[in-house]
Amino acid sequence: MIVITAARRPRAAEDLGVEVRYADCDAPASLVPAFAGARAVLLVSGTEPGRRVEQHGAAVEAAARAGVEHLVHTGAPRVDSTALVFAPEHPATERLIAGSGIPFTTLRNNWYLENHAPTIVSAASTGHFVGNAAGGAVASAARDDCAEAAAVVLSGAGHANRVHELAGDSPWTCQQLAGTVSAQLGRPVTYEDIGYEEHRAQLEVHGVPPAGIDAIAGVERNIAEGALELSDVSLRTLLGRATTPLADTVRDVLTRQPVARP
Repeated sequence: MIVITAARRPRAAEDLGVEVRYADCDAPASLVPAFAGARAVLLVSGTEPGRRVEQHGAAVEAAARAGVEHLVHTGAPRVDSTALVFAPEHPATERLIAGSGIPFTTLRNNWYLENHAPTIVSAASTGHFVGNAAGGAVASAARDDCAEAAAVVLSGAGHANRVHELAGDSPWTCQQLAGTVSAQLGRPVTYEDIGYEEHRAQLEVHGVPPAGIDAIAGVERNIAEGALELSDVSLRTLLGRATTPLADTVRDVLTRQPVARP
C-alpha cells in the first residue's frame, strides 16, 4: 500500500516519509491532481467555522472526479441528534458525502482527550481548575486511537457506507479528571463548577477572545447536558483492543510539559 499525504503546506509534511502533494480546499483546482491515483481518501474536517461545508464540498467533488473508490471522513459525534457547538456544519457535510455516489465511511470522532492538555497543565501547576461541565461525563478518545481507527478503515474492507461513532471506553467527569491529575502528581488537585455565565466571565477576564469563550463554555455546557457521554464500542472494535485510558493521556501530558508546583 502506498500512502500519500496532501497538505496546504507540503514542506510541513516532508519528514513523514511519504509522498507529499499540495492540496488546498480553498483552491479547488489543486484537489483533483492531489487525489489522482488514490483508491481511498481520508478527508479530515476543516478548522474554519462557517467555511467547512464549502471546503468539504470541494474535496468531495474532486474525489468523485478523480475516481476515488472510498472516501473516509472525520466528523463530529451524534450530529443528527445533538446541538454541539462545534458540530453545526457536520450534518451538511455528511449529506454531501452520502449523495456523492462514492462509497464512504464517516468516523464521528468524539471529543479528543488531548483537548484537555491545557487544563491538565494548569491544574497541575495551580492545584485547581474551574468550569461549567457540572457532573457531565465525556467519553473522549485519544487522537492516536482515532488515527489508528481511520487507518484500519482505509486499508480494510467491509466499511463502505457506514457511520462509526468513535468514543473512549470509559466516560469521565471533570471531578474524575482532577482526581486523575492528583493521583499522577501525588498532591491534591480539585475541580470547582462555577456555572456557565461565571465561567464565561472568568475566561473574559483572562483575555480569551469571544469566539474562544463561546467554544470553551459552550462545549462544557454540552458536556453538562450529556452530549458527549457516548456508549459505543465501535472504536474498541476497530482497534481490536481497549481504548487509551484517561490516566495514560494525563501522564503523557505531564511528562511532555513542565509543570510548576503551586
